[in-house]
Amino acid sequence: MNDSAIPAAREAAVAAMIDRIRSIEVQNGGLDAILAELVGLAAQASLFPAIHFPAPPPGISGARRYVLSEDADHRFQLSLNATNPRTETVPHDHTTWVAIAAIEGQELNRIYALQDDEISLRLEHEVVVEPGHGLVLMPNDIHSIRILGNRPARHLHLYGVALEHLTERRTFAAALPTDEPT
Repeated sequence: MNDSAIPAAREAAVAAMIDRIRSIEVQNGGLDAILAELVGLAAQASLFPAIHFPAPPPGISGARRYVLSEDADHRFQLSLNATNPRTETVPHDHTTWVAIAAIEGQELNRIYALQDDEISLRLEHEVVVEPGHGLVLMPNDIHSIRILGNRPARHLHLYGVALEHLTERRTFAAALPTDEPT
């Protein structure tokens, strides 16, 4: 595909996926069907070249977030996160559902359960998001991420409500289990 045609093709593919997701939601098709749509979009890696969506400079921990689509009412926000290797987050929730799919790279997601004291966490399981394998998190799910490997990762994140409008999100930095790697 001609480099100048990529943005228009990307915009059309994103718009078509968002339309299908709206239809899935109306039909109560579930988040697994929404995740399948997102994994399918992420598989079209040529629409999301690293030159258009660069990660931070090498050696700097962190990510750059690119909003690709957001409904006027702040629903269905799709973003691309370009994240450097070994970047990690503290455990947090989102207060909305989120589907995550990889264009390239691996993101280790640690999923936690909140203990009875409402402060401490217990590691429940781990999921690696990589091309072809995504993840759905529910509003109260608590997770942390770590980018694996030696290259930046580029992942699509589809939120049920735009991230900037999630005012009740919680982080659990002090609540990590004692056996949790840092």
